[in-house]
Amino acid sequence: MVETFYETLRRQGITRRSFVKFCSLTATSLGLGPAFAPKIAHALETKPRTPVIWLHGLECTCCSESFIRSAHPLAKDVVLSMLSLDYDDTLMAAAGHQAEAILDEITKKYKGNYILAVEGNPPLNEDGMYCIHGGRPFVEVLKETAKDCKAIISWGACASWGCVQAAKPNPTQAVPVHKVITDKPIIKVPGCPPIAEVMTGVVTYVLTFDRIPELDRQGRPKMFYGQRIHDKCYRRPHFDAGQFVEQWDDDSARKGYCLYKMGCKGPTTYNACSTVRWNGGVSFPIQSGHGCIGCSEEGFWDKGGFYERVTDIKQFGVESNADKVGGTVAAVAGVAVAAHAAVSALKRARSGSGAGKTEQGDR
Repeated sequence: MVETFYETLRRQGITRRSFVKFCSLTATSLGLGPAFAPKIAHALETKPRTPVIWLHGLECTCCSESFIRSAHPLAKDVVLSMLSLDYDDTLMAAAGHQAEAILDEITKKYKGNYILAVEGNPPLNEDGMYCIHGGRPFVEVLKETAKDCKAIISWGACASWGCVQAAKPNPTQAVPVHKVITDKPIIKVPGCPPIAEVMTGVVTYVLTFDRIPELDRQGRPKMFYGQRIHDKCYRRPHFDAGQFVEQWDDDSARKGYCLYKMGCKGPTTYNACSTVRWNGGVSFPIQSGHGCIGCSEEGFWDKGGFYERVTDIKQFGVESNADKVGGTVAAVAGVAVAAHAAVSALKRARSGSGAGKTEQGDR
């Protein structure tokens, strides 16, 4: 029998107080209100840990590298307590025939009840021979493992969209997971890699509520992909004011102005980078001085280059775009200065005229 999350924590010596605190922190990390903490606690106390199979196709393992660096909740809590990560050829101790035997056992023992997490994508050219998994084409292993899973989580831009493997000319015919598996619910968690806390947050939600989170029209969790990076970026006021970095390391760059003209894709990219941030909430690429490359969006690798700016960003009404903002602001400022000067001159003229009349009257 599979232990519940709470039973696992108790066995590890975790107190009830720490467990309740964990549930409150989990609710916060998921963007839920305090009222959800008791619901999370109840779910983790009563539901058995969910078996998870984590497969790797064409990828660089950056998603796994990101996942194990999660701070809220800690990756060790997710891997060792919240879920039963029964197969992951990167993190597991078993190898070779022993590892493949475990994969076969889990798919049969937990038929219809396990979650399939996929990192990377399957190549279809040459009957899938560009990615071999346990002596077989990865696409075969993917189809076989997905057949009896409850749901699929596509980790990163590779599994969600294809990423660089599927970029033109795509000689291996690499495709995202949803192009191969079409009869299972799929949660796409794109990014290159995704933010660690986004990954563990999605896992926590699925395990807690036993359902997939609300998704946007592209299949991404709205709780993390519901807003543009641009909407919450701390440099947004500079964009609105027409203050842009014109060259790398110029004076505007040192002042922290907007990176739009340097090709930042924040205005067209949906992700939680500007709110959740990276490295335990310390920073994110824009804060480090580099524009967003839009890695959570479909086909980002083929969309005109990382440093070429999007030219149709609308701002200050539908008739304007970002290129006109700076000129408009300057023109408005110039008009304001001229108007102020005219009013001041008029006041001085009136004041001088009044003084002359007084002097004549006194005489």
